[in-house]
Amino acid sequence: MRDAHSKARLLTSSYYPADRRAALIEDSVGATLLIAAAQFGDAIALVDGQVDPATRRSWTFSELAAEAQVVARALLRHFEPGQHVALWSGNCPQWALIEFGAALAGLVLVTVNPAYLIHELTHVLRQSQARGVILQDSYRGRDLAEALAMARPSLPDLEVVIPLSSWDDFLSSGEAGPLPSVKPGDIAQIQYTSGTTGFPKGACLTHRGLSNNGRLYAESIGRDEGDVWINAMPMFHTAGCGLATLGAMQTGGTHVMAPGFDAGHMLDLFEQERGTVMLCVPTMLIRMLEEQARAPRDLSSWRLVTLGGAPVAGELVRQAEKMLGLDVAIGFGQTEASPYLTHTAVRDPNPAWFETVGRPLPHTEVKIVDPATGDIAPIGVSGEICGRSYGVMTGYYNAEGAANAAIDADGWLHTGDIGSMDERGYCRVLGRLRDMIIRGGENIYPREVEDVLITHPAVADVAVVGLPDPEWGEAVAACIRLTDPDGPEPLDLVAFCRERLAGYKVPRHWRFLENFPQTASGKVQKFALRDQLLAGAGKTDES
Repeated sequence: MRDAHSKARLLTSSYYPADRRAALIEDSVGATLLIAAAQFGDAIALVDGQVDPATRRSWTFSELAAEAQVVARALLRHFEPGQHVALWSGNCPQWALIEFGAALAGLVLVTVNPAYLIHELTHVLRQSQARGVILQDSYRGRDLAEALAMARPSLPDLEVVIPLSSWDDFLSSGEAGPLPSVKPGDIAQIQYTSGTTGFPKGACLTHRGLSNNGRLYAESIGRDEGDVWINAMPMFHTAGCGLATLGAMQTGGTHVMAPGFDAGHMLDLFEQERGTVMLCVPTMLIRMLEEQARAPRDLSSWRLVTLGGAPVAGELVRQAEKMLGLDVAIGFGQTEASPYLTHTAVRDPNPAWFETVGRPLPHTEVKIVDPATGDIAPIGVSGEICGRSYGVMTGYYNAEGAANAAIDADGWLHTGDIGSMDERGYCRVLGRLRDMIIRGGENIYPREVEDVLITHPAVADVAVVGLPDPEWGEAVAACIRLTDPDGPEPLDLVAFCRERLAGYKVPRHWRFLENFPQTASGKVQKFALRDQLLAGAGKTDES
């Protein structure tokens, strides 16, 4: 339908109007679970994807809904509807149960990265005014209870601490009684931005936004009832608790939740659980392709991978299609949009689809604007990507100034990403506005250089940043992870780039690293990478 819609009228400027033919659902996150339980009943909804198959507990849709209501009543023994409750934990089944339970109880869930250090934890709990926190006892060998105890003196609003180790006692603490009425426009979660800029802000996301975005994403990728979603995306992020959890749940899929990302374990889950679908960031897929080449598994059930959260190189798409026979689709968005704004279709009819992030999802408007004037750009001309939809946050919690800078008076979310739009509404992302490199007055988009370098057979992964240059203002620096430590010298890579890029875009600085600094959701932190390079990390060469 979307393709027929686009063919009816080619765009004359970089603005794609919302397709409103399909109705939005007007249900809370908790209500969507109850509806799914009535529809899918005894089908498996959730699997605890532990390494040992013998320890993998599962829940049917009916069981998940019943236990989520128990969680809701237990939460209401400690909190009142509307209060903020933080969840500080890695991926585990209780995470999903608390997500649904908090939604049914009318509480605002504050999602907290389990890798946070004490000062980061303190900032989030204090800034969000969390009245309580539910926490995992330990995460990757770190005592979270001890860390919270050290932060506690700086948290005057924090009254209740519930460790997951006392889960059974917590569940038994609830009392029978009706659950509160929760409106679709109420705030469901406060999610803190992933920190690629170094300063997290709390995006206030509604029930309507999260529920509809998960459902529309799942429908856009052609999900089937009974699909088995293998998921390692962090649950504290919209990709994990939104797209994967709410997408699978509302469309009758089984959500196999891995405790974290490990390439070998993910492939094992696909083989053992007969997984069919996965949402991940490009780095995850790169690692899985490498692991499959090293130790092949039976992945015949796997049919689809969808990629987002970071630029997707065409070469990675080709490798996934060639090595595993997968269908691939690509999405674009950010936490502040719940999160997706655009997505390609599976087996998209556009022959250049893999160079794009697709077209806007239903009920979503997208435009490309001149960052200086705000004017809508002509077709094919780059500018800032802006989106307006049901999923756009109501604002940043207790940060009105930052919210006003992100969302204009007409409700448009300014993403801070540079991109372009073609006459059929397909969008391309060139990189972050702040990551654009200006060399001698010429604009250089890191994505363009990265897409060239990733096609070199010796390059496993690449990130491009700008470094200060006294003569040109900025110089292009390429950070490379090689497939073989004894791989090519910088001059070989320079020659490779010169055949494919204008001279001023060819990297002058080369760094060879074993790993890139990343957020917990797998995005490369370019600000941290730039800091490492300025400090002299990694093997350094100049060309």
